[in-house]
Amino acid sequence: MRILMVCLGNICRSPLAEGIMRARAEEAGLDVRVDSAGTAAYHVGEPPDLRSQEIASKHGIDISKQRARQFEVSDFDIFDKIYVMDSNNYQDVVALAADQEEAGKVDLILNEVYPEENRPVPDPYYGGRDGFKNVYDMLNASCYKIVENIRSQQS
Repeated sequence: MRILMVCLGNICRSPLAEGIMRARAEEAGLDVRVDSAGTAAYHVGEPPDLRSQEIASKHGIDISKQRARQFEVSDFDIFDKIYVMDSNNYQDVVALAADQEEAGKVDLILNEVYPEENRPVPDPYYGGRDGFKNVYDMLNASCYKIVENIRSQQS
């Protein structure tokens, strides 16, 4: 299984989601490849926001070596599932899909916990550290659910 996490700049939400998903999959003994990207090129090559790194580290996850990259059309060929953080990310990614099959790979990550509610993961960039804690908690719950779903599909 190959999973891509996508947000706007790939420095706050999606690198955190990548790190959490990788950790949850490893704990579960699943063979899952995880990456992240942004819909915009604002931060290409930069490490995750220090606040994302701090909250990840607080939970034993190191995301410091990740580097931001922009979503590419070829990601549809590489990844089985593409999780986006909000409806803007969803629209931006689906607009690049060549067909319904590619578009069908894309979903809002919180739909794992709250099916079909299309809840956004709020962008914590302009907020304080509490915003990053809240985002961590949301993403962690979703990643646990993704692991459960992968396990049930494999059995």
